[in-house]
Amino acid sequence: MSGSPNAPTPGQASVNVTRLLAEAASKSSVLWVELPGGDSHAVWFVWHDDGDARGTGPAIHVVSGDGEQTLPPLPDEVTVILRSKDNGGRLLRLRATARTVDPTSDEWEAAAEVLRANRLNAIGDTLARWREGATISVIAPHGIPEEGPGAYDSGSGRAPVSPGRGATARWRPWHWRGRGPG
Repeated sequence: MSGSPNAPTPGQASVNVTRLLAEAASKSSVLWVELPGGDSHAVWFVWHDDGDARGTGPAIHVVSGDGEQTLPPLPDEVTVILRSKDNGGRLLRLRATARTVDPTSDEWEAAAEVLRANRLNAIGDTLARWREGATISVIAPHGIPEEGPGAYDSGSGRAPVSPGRGATARWRPWHWRGRGPG
């Protein structure tokens, strides 16, 4: 009897990947999107399973742009890295297809509602702001994980942090008893 391609090797844990993906994605709100070439971005997302067999199925919804997180245009294929809610470590790393939702479509309205319901501290008319200057992307994981329970890369996954613009470039906050020179 030959083993299936999804069967665990000796010493590897037997895991239902679909269930683990749904559990990890529904319990977290941050994941990493890795672009071809190795550039990674931590992003806030919403996991949504429309439950409709005719629909796209469970997927990751991401909004980026004006007043939201910064994310470059996503290519058709990306890698998503989900973390464990318990210890913050890598849980799953798998390939996914990414697509931008057309802001004039009914699908955009549905995706925007899913995101808006989970968007904390939103001010003003969020949907109008998103329609004007944001991009809503749908990322659908697929295939066998590149990393998962029992089969992790031995590397640390550490990467240099890209420099960002300073948060206090123009305004310096008030401090009790003043601020030292500098």
